[in-house]
This record gives sequence, structure tokens and C-alpha cells, in this order.
Amino acid sequence: MIRFHRLPRLDKTPIRLPLRSVNRPTERSFKQTVAHAIRVMAPTALTLSFAAVAHAQGTMDFSGAQTLMQTFKTFAIYAGAVICFGGLIFAGIRMMSGRFQDAIPGLFGALFGAGVLGWGAGWIGSLTGQSM
Repeated sequence: MIRFHRLPRLDKTPIRLPLRSVNRPTERSFKQTVAHAIRVMAPTALTLSFAAVAHAQGTMDFSGAQTLMQTFKTFAIYAGAVICFGGLIFAGIRMMSGRFQDAIPGLFGALFGAGVLGWGAGWIGSLTGQSM
């Protein structure tokens, strides 16, 4: 069995670390207090200034919303048609080359394009009460 013995300490003074009391708050300078107050109050002041500006704007004009939704509906129709047509071409080329399993993703692409064409345009049109 190995025995270790302690080496004697040469300095017998206890080690004391300067610790502040938990109950005593740290003392801040005036400059630190003002900087802290500005950091705390800045988001609130910024929000209130935006609210004041927004309140002063008045009413909003939505007269162009119908035209904008018509543009989105037209885009959905064209995008759906392009996706559907591209999927059919992809599937047709694969089928003509005899690789029927490789044509399945193209058929699903055509089905997705048809969904965008029908449901997408219908949903966009229903948001503004447009007739299909």
C-alpha cells in the first residue's frame, strides 16, 4: 500500500477572497444608471413613436386589392398550366423510352400542376369574391 503524506504549508495565513454581500446592492455611477435607463426605455419609446406615426396616417386605400388579386389568380392559372404541361412532357418522354417507373414522378407533377391550376385559382378568386 502506498502512503501519501501532506506537505506542510509554509504560509499559515488564511486565504480570503473579496466577496460582496448578496443583500447589499452594487453601487453604480450616475452615468451607468442613466445608460441603463436609456437601454430599458428605448424599445418602449420607439414603439410609441411608431404608434403615433401610424395613428396619424389616416385611412388606407384598398382600391387596388381587386386588381392585385386578379394578378395572383392569373399567375396561379399560368403556373399551374406550365407545371401540368411540363409534368406531362416529362412523363411522356419517359414512357416512350420504355421506363414506365421513371414516368410516375412526372404524372404526379402533372397532377400537382392541375391542382394549382384549379384549386389555387379558385381559392385566390374566392378571397375577393371573384367569379370563376
